[in-house]
Amino acid sequence: MTPVNYDIVIIGSGMGGLVCGDILSREGYRVCVLEKNQQIGGCLQTYVRDKVIFDSGVHYLGGLAKGQNLYQVFKYLGLMDQLKLERMDTVFDKIIMDGDDNEYPFAQGYENFINYLLDYFPREEQALRIYCEKIKEVCNAFPLYNLRTGGTLKEKSDVMDIDTKTFIESITSDTKLQAVLAGNNMLYAGQPGKTPFYVHAMIINSYIESSWKCIHGGSQIGKFMAKNIRQQGGVVKRHAEVKQIVVEDGRVTHVVLADESKVFGKCIISNIHPAKTLELTDTQVLKPIFRKRISELENSISVFIINIVFKKKSFHHLKQNYYHFKGGQVWNMAAYTEDDWPLGYALFSVADPASKEYAESLTILAYMRYDEVKHWEDSFNTISEQGDRGSNYAAFKKYKAGILLDKVEEKFPALRSYIKSFYTATPLSYRDYIGNDDGSMYGIVKDYRDPLKTFISARTKVPNLYFTGQNLNLHGILGSAMSGVVTCIEIMGNESIVEKIKKA
Repeated sequence: MTPVNYDIVIIGSGMGGLVCGDILSREGYRVCVLEKNQQIGGCLQTYVRDKVIFDSGVHYLGGLAKGQNLYQVFKYLGLMDQLKLERMDTVFDKIIMDGDDNEYPFAQGYENFINYLLDYFPREEQALRIYCEKIKEVCNAFPLYNLRTGGTLKEKSDVMDIDTKTFIESITSDTKLQAVLAGNNMLYAGQPGKTPFYVHAMIINSYIESSWKCIHGGSQIGKFMAKNIRQQGGVVKRHAEVKQIVVEDGRVTHVVLADESKVFGKCIISNIHPAKTLELTDTQVLKPIFRKRISELENSISVFIINIVFKKKSFHHLKQNYYHFKGGQVWNMAAYTEDDWPLGYALFSVADPASKEYAESLTILAYMRYDEVKHWEDSFNTISEQGDRGSNYAAFKKYKAGILLDKVEEKFPALRSYIKSFYTATPLSYRDYIGNDDGSMYGIVKDYRDPLKTFISARTKVPNLYFTGQNLNLHGILGSAMSGVVTCIEIMGNESIVEKIKKA
């Protein structure tokens, strides 16, 4: 059988890989997307328990109002007319903490954002205005984020070395307001003395501009892009795990799959972690110093999750997402000990379609380090490749779920009495389904002290091997989508695609 030679072979069907596949197939390239799992989409994946859909990563989206950045990308890809979306209430997040009965609101629209918080911090209008203006200033320094062509590295570098915690503390001496403004930092795995303000700004800005939920889960985003790729002459292969990226005479010629079959391509795009990509690529073109730099980059923390199915018409739907932290711990939630876990959690409620006043389900998310599940790391379990991690693992999950539910019930009393069933996931679940060795949820940690070190180029020294995905610049749906655009620009050799997206 003569092997097919594609123009573009994409390893991994996460958001960045699918955006690359969709854009490049529209531009006339013959595309093949390879996905090791049964379900495509990476963090777009959903799963069903008790006939209820749960998201693995897409609990809400920002920037989807007409003309905003993610809207334009989705419009260009033909998604906006197909996705089932619902705009959230004006207040999209509430920040709560131990010892304080207030629920501090984050609202859509910058004036709303300021005015809602002024009810709780009436003397802090100047600080809130400085904060909002700085977010907009920093976001404006990133041309692609604003769907502009051109721009210089200096434009970005002028704002890339600002520390989020330091900046927030510089605009107000009110420690409560400082904590509130950082209160949903689980969105980007915020770390004290490390998280750059540009990461904070671009993520928070997208939700202030507009906040949305996907009805029936985020997997529809991936399914529609895969459909587009196929309609445009491309191929999306599932159960196709890449075991080797083969370089001959300084260029990638093909990849070898787990079943020993080969897929040939003129260009290879890796949507898997850069360190994992380099492990699969045996070539002297990629120098040891580069391999060492990539392998030593710190990955962000993973999570422990409880997905709850409620009894019918029992628990009232929470129209906002809730972010909780123990007093004084807003920046330290990842530095928990066995005795004080969890130092914080996030709640995402989904309304019952038949009775929107009530919740159909609830997802509770708390940080968990990989070392807590390292004992079971030799196990593997997905729908397509099922395995049993054993009774000790089941007992561990049950024990952790009990502690987390106890903590949540301090704020939402008697939560357990409304539960029909619940299901848990750990860093091992994310490792097996997403493909990161340590189950990292947010990719490579960015560091304001050396921002360029953690800024990974889409290009590699192998001229036809490219990176894409959340590890490049910014994580999340928006960040991963933009990384896909960046990779396409590198392959096409021009920025024409940006204008097409802008005019969609």
